[in-house]
Amino acid sequence: MPYKNIEDYSETVTQGVKDRYKEIIESLGEDTQREGLLKTPERAAKAMQFLTQGYEQDPVEILTSAMFKESYNEMVIVKDIELYSLCEHHILPFFGKVHIAYIPNGYIVGLSKLPRIVDVFARRLQVQERLTEQILDCINDTLKPQGVAVVIEASHMCMMMRGVQKQNSITTTSGFRGQFEKIETRNEFLKLIGK
Repeated sequence: MPYKNIEDYSETVTQGVKDRYKEIIESLGEDTQREGLLKTPERAAKAMQFLTQGYEQDPVEILTSAMFKESYNEMVIVKDIELYSLCEHHILPFFGKVHIAYIPNGYIVGLSKLPRIVDVFARRLQVQERLTEQILDCINDTLKPQGVAVVIEASHMCMMMRGVQKQNSITTTSGFRGQFEKIETRNEFLKLIGK
C-alpha cells in the first residue's frame, strides 16, 4: 500500500492562506507555475496551520487531564524539552530547550504533559519572554504547586539569517514562582539543569 499522509486541516483556511502565499511568491518575482513551486503555496498553508495549532489547544485541559493526588513534595524537573516556535516579529523560527521544575503541593502531573504545554504555547506566533511567562503561569495557576521554575534557551533565526546575523547567539529567559523565588531553591534548580 502506498504511503498516505493523514492531515486534518481546515479546507477554508488552507485555501485562503494558499492564495495569499501564491500572491507573496509571485510578488517576490517567482513563477508559481514552475514545477518546484506548483504545490508550495498549499504546503506552506498547511505548515503554517501546523506551526500555529496551539491557538486551538487548551493547556489547562492538558494539565488537568493527568493530575494525580500524591504526597511527594520535592523538586520535579523535566529538562531539555525541545522547543520550536515562530517569532511574531518576522515569522521566522526560534528553537532551543525548555527546562521546567515544580515542587508539588498535594498533586503531581503526568510528565508528558509538561512538554505538551510547551508545544501548545510555542505553536503560536510568539516572543520568548511571553512564552516563558505563559508556561510558568499555566503550571502555577493550574497545579498550584509550592513553586515553579522555567528557563528557556533559544536561537532566533531573525538574528541569525537576517538583521545582525549573529550565528552563535543564544537568548535565555527565566521565570520563578513560590519556593523558587528563594535563592537556595533557585540555585539547586539551576545546578541540576547544568546552569
